[in-house]
Amino acid sequence: MTLIILIVLLLIVGYAILTYNRLIAQIEAIRNNQKQIDIQLDRRFKVFESLINVVKKYMDYENTTLKEVVALRNRAQAAKNQGDEKTRMAAENQISDIASHLNVVFEQYPDLKANQNCLQLQEEIVSTENKLAYAKQSYNDSIEIYNANKHSFPANAIVGAFRSSLDKDFPYWQLSEQKVAERESYTVQL
Repeated sequence: MTLIILIVLLLIVGYAILTYNRLIAQIEAIRNNQKQIDIQLDRRFKVFESLINVVKKYMDYENTTLKEVVALRNRAQAAKNQGDEKTRMAAENQISDIASHLNVVFEQYPDLKANQNCLQLQEEIVSTENKLAYAKQSYNDSIEIYNANKHSFPANAIVGAFRSSLDKDFPYWQLSEQKVAERESYTVQL
């Protein structure tokens, strides 16, 4: 009888260890995905700087755009350093909005549209935005998996026992409520 109790206890302890390690691995995956987003955000900022330097020859718009991007980037960096992910995400999302409107502005400048450096940098921005979207999706997916696992039974008991190392809350990257409302009310004009 004591052998059966010992085996059951070993199975419970083994399960607890495996669950603990799995949740720690998921937390580290989330942190890694967050670093991948940081890499893409840094890349985007550098591409913006290069694009704006090329564009300076052609239009006045770049000065305000550069100032706005730099201010938003500084706000995002300050929020990151303070651990304020919501403010950081809002600033980075505003930079994405600027990137999405650049092509409309370039249409107004035929010489600029023909400039090879500018075209290459525009493609880099689109590519970076796509990579950034993928990194955000991967980050959100890893949060989803982690949250599902930490709230499931009996893993939630292990999370309760090791709350300081296993019970983490990560904010999702998402659109602002204003953007969601804009997209929901969007209609195609013919």
